[in-house]
Amino acid sequence: MQTIHDPQVRGFASDNYSGVHPEVLEALAEANGGHQVAYGEDVYTARLQEVVARHFGESASVWPVFNGTGANVVGLQSMLPRWGAVICAATAHIHVDEGGAPEKSAGLKLLPVPTDDGKLTPELIAAEAWGWGDEHRAQPLVVYLTQSTELGTLYTPEELRAITDYAHARGMSVFLDGARLANAAAALDLPLRAFTTDAGIDVLSLGGTKNGALAAEAVVVLNPSASQGLVYLRKHQMQLASKMRFVSAQLLALYDGDLYLRSAGHANAMARRLRAGIEAGLADGSMPGVAFAQETRVNAVFATLPAGIADRLRQRFRFYDWDPATGEVRWVCSFDTTEQDVDAFVAALRAELVPVG
Repeated sequence: MQTIHDPQVRGFASDNYSGVHPEVLEALAEANGGHQVAYGEDVYTARLQEVVARHFGESASVWPVFNGTGANVVGLQSMLPRWGAVICAATAHIHVDEGGAPEKSAGLKLLPVPTDDGKLTPELIAAEAWGWGDEHRAQPLVVYLTQSTELGTLYTPEELRAITDYAHARGMSVFLDGARLANAAAALDLPLRAFTTDAGIDVLSLGGTKNGALAAEAVVVLNPSASQGLVYLRKHQMQLASKMRFVSAQLLALYDGDLYLRSAGHANAMARRLRAGIEAGLADGSMPGVAFAQETRVNAVFATLPAGIADRLRQRFRFYDWDPATGEVRWVCSFDTTEQDVDAFVAALRAELVPVG
């Protein structure tokens, strides 16, 4: 088929904009040919179970799905009765960016908590952790976290352990949205289990798509007693792949070796380069009116811009407004973002802020 897009075009809107990593494409090609048993009874999915157990512990089980929303919906639904509720940050993906799917499709009640940096604490969770046994209130039974958060911030293992201890002591389980779990691992320089299994997380979603895969995510159950019915729920929520070997092969390409770290680490490094370029502009006065809205720990940079700058800059580089009321924007780097891409973006931003003449 003829290529009908310009492969040289880059943006900073989302790591979902990038293509498929060449090593993942190679893995797909290698998994092709011949017949394998459908619906997960294939050798690639069996191998993925071994890899996940190596990363997260022998009790971990993996359930490949198509996308992050599906992983969140299926994973959370497996943890809750019909009357259950989920405590989450007000900025959480399940609350802001999933079109009501957790509520409409899974029948969950979300209890959002305001937080400036996207992170929850036991004190913040306490605002909604009440009412057990009250027939008039949806029962808060799961705490939903994101690592890294929607605002690009990170939990330390100690912060996660404080939350899981608080939740477990009150009969709640903890779900971790790991759409960018690889970025967190690269930034923290820790093995995956150090801030998941060892920190008391019960169930998580394992990201692939934002890190170079094509429609490949998974639910990973770390605590078998915290989840039930996934064998049925995955089909019920239309997340059961018939040719599952091609989903599993992509996750194997990422997690069987170090590709997940190499790709995420590169994306993180490009975000640091982007921030450093803007910091240089702030220091020399060539970027007046720009301010950072969050720390830059992973592959996203949050900043505020003077009025009108974002719209003009978007004529060359696609990115999203985060909060139009304050002028806050989000710039995201991907596994294939280059130094030249970043430098061109920084130069374009500088040119918009200091027009010729």
